Amino acid sequence: MRWAAMSFWSRRHQSPRGFDLHLSRTLFLLLLSVASAQGVTQSPKDSAHSTTQNPKDCLVFHFERGSSVSCHPPAELPSYLPADTVHLVVEFFNLTQLPADLLQGTSKLQELHLSSNRLESLSAKFLLPVPRLRVLDLTHNALTRLPPGLFQASASLDTLVLKENQLEDLEASWLHGLKGLGHLDLSGNRLRKLPAGLLANFTLLHTLDLGDNQLETLQPDLLRGPLRLERLHLEGNRLQVLGKELLKPQPDLRYLFLNNNKLAKVAAGTFQGLRQLDMLDLSNNSLASVPKGLWTPLAQSGRDMHDGFDISNNPWICDQNLNDLYCWLKAKKDKMFSQNDTRCAGPKDMRGRTLLAVAESQ
Repeated sequence: MRWAAMSFWSRRHQSPRGFDLHLSRTLFLLLLSVASAQGVTQSPKDSAHSTTQNPKDCLVFHFERGSSVSCHPPAELPSYLPADTVHLVVEFFNLTQLPADLLQGTSKLQELHLSSNRLESLSAKFLLPVPRLRVLDLTHNALTRLPPGLFQASASLDTLVLKENQLEDLEASWLHGLKGLGHLDLSGNRLRKLPAGLLANFTLLHTLDLGDNQLETLQPDLLRGPLRLERLHLEGNRLQVLGKELLKPQPDLRYLFLNNNKLAKVAAGTFQGLRQLDMLDLSNNSLASVPKGLWTPLAQSGRDMHDGFDISNNPWICDQNLNDLYCWLKAKKDKMFSQNDTRCAGPKDMRGRTLLAVAESQ
């Protein structure tokens, strides 16, 4: 096998404007390319290092904390993994099934990245050999379901990424055993609804990504399980109403993404109690008006919306019913994104004017 530079993994933690806060995937691949040019091999029985350019070898680097192994075509799947492997990447192989013994003998594994294959199913026993696993990335596969019991030995798992699979339904039992889950990414699937009690036991969850699905409604008690949610992605769905109870259990929520839905109604009091909201994205919806007092909790002293807000590309009716919003815009205009795209759709004499211009004329 080839010994090279450690790979990095970038979670789907984005800034309000969509830029990655961690090392990008592009940088990761660049580092691997550089490492490939400088790689050396080491057999299990020989500690001597020698230069090689064998394209069938995986990229590996041995650290004091353990080995990092990265396999991409044209490399072949390894028949041997160092016993101290803590980081394993097997990507872009178009695998529909994984070798049954892939993880055997890697009890120290902490990160497993299997993105960009074509995995259709997983064995319920797949993760039993890796009880220390903290990160599982299954992005861009063909999974339609997960076997109950998959996470029976995964109490240490912090990050589960199921982005861009083919999940149409979800059962709460599929996720049983994830006692320490902090980051759950279900974005880019085909989910139309979520089961009751899905997050009931995820008290440590801080990031929930349900973006780019087909959700039309959300249960009012969806977020009653997590105690410290900071980031909620609901963008790119078909939501029409944002109910008052949904966000109530999450006073420490900092980032809320609701853009690219069909929201026509946000209930009065929806933002009541959100003590630390730093980013709100309501752009590209169907909002014409909002209830009186909706913005009041976000206008309190010390609430500066640090990372900004976006309410652009909605059909706003600029009459007296938006007076609260006008006051908020004037106070927070330096935090407002897409000001030129935040315009009145009516009444006729206001059509085309920016909301900020209307607010400042009040």
